Amino acid sequence: MNYFVYLMASGKNGTLYVGVTHNLVRRVHEHKNGFAEGFTSRYAVHDLVWFESTPSVEAAIHKEKQIKNWKRDWKIALIEKENPMWQDLYESLL
Repeated sequence: MNYFVYLMASGKNGTLYVGVTHNLVRRVHEHKNGFAEGFTSRYAVHDLVWFESTPSVEAAIHKEKQIKNWKRDWKIALIEKENPMWQDLYESLL
């Protein structure tokens, strides 16, 4: 089973959220529709702007922890390397 590390944003250069899941489509749907209570709901963080697949939950959690410890500029660079326009990638998953 693949696991995903993902970054969501409230908009270009907006508030960022880093998460891990084994079902990316379902999890982003939960964030977008307010089913995921907490940070993303409180700060309107609904756009999937970056994700990466990993072969294990351990690898995903390790990557998530790395990214959470990064400076904001590094997170923005990661997003803009593959998604310079900060497009919401959710629709491309469907």
